Amino acid sequence: MAMTENQGQGGTLITQAISAIKRDREGGRTNPFGYLFIAPALILYMVFNLWPMIRGFAMAFTDYRFIAESTRWSFNGLDNFKEILTDKVFLSGLGISLRYLAMYLPLMFILALFLAILISRVRMGGQFYRWVVYLPTILPIAVTLLMFKQLYNFKFGFFNNVLMDLGVVNVPNWLGDVGTALPALMVADLWRSFGFPTLLFLIGIYNISVELYEAAAIDGASWWDQLTQITLPLLKPTFALVIALNVGIIGATESMLVLTNGGPQASTTTLGLYVYQVAFQFGDLRLGYAAAISLLVGMTAALISFISFRVLRQS
Repeated sequence: MAMTENQGQGGTLITQAISAIKRDREGGRTNPFGYLFIAPALILYMVFNLWPMIRGFAMAFTDYRFIAESTRWSFNGLDNFKEILTDKVFLSGLGISLRYLAMYLPLMFILALFLAILISRVRMGGQFYRWVVYLPTILPIAVTLLMFKQLYNFKFGFFNNVLMDLGVVNVPNWLGDVGTALPALMVADLWRSFGFPTLLFLIGIYNISVELYEAAAIDGASWWDQLTQITLPLLKPTFALVIALNVGIIGATESMLVLTNGGPQASTTTLGLYVYQVAFQFGDLRLGYAAAISLLVGMTAALISFISFRVLRQS
């Protein structure tokens, strides 16, 4: 009887607690001071994120040229997109960007996943290794790229000095040769950005129950079987997230602008760099045409992300 009464009292207390939480939540939603607290962040997002996207979308359908103020709202329909279809520089940049994406994304996946698996197996000092892996991500982009510019220096760079010490006579001109310029830029981008995907993979691995691995080990599964049958299948949502966050490399701009400026022989003129040149370097600064190219780049990245989500969700 006493147990029954205690259970009844416990159930009543739980019900009252849940009701109190619901009342608090409902009160919080109607409390105007809550909106006051989030207003600064919301205003900053609208000013620096939402408005530029809306403005850029509208600009893509105009012939806005920065030097000619009269063209600021000169609506030209789909003329920009028709011109894109016959723009040889755009078509060349599209091929370079897709090739760059095909090199960067698989290598980033393999490197980030490999490091995440290694760090997850470290029993002591895991926090230190996570910090070391993420360190390149927080460095300023200009500092990272200028560092790689010195590393790739033909005469005095670290890489070529190591090769010469090893007996290599004809050292490569990393940033000045058509065959090596794009892979060299990819290595620089890879080094400065692989830390964040590594942490995402680590979070996914840490969320996998240890009991699954223990049960698999009891059944005689090797580490490879555990990796392919447990870890990788359960990381599919993380795979989709990493793809969505990194597919924007198709519009890479910074490394090409700082290290090669599109050379040699336009072999590193990606779509991102071409947009920058059209908007801020060429002729009368065609912001409308540049916005149209940016819109297509964004739609391409969104399409790749959508396909990856669908494929990983169904597999």
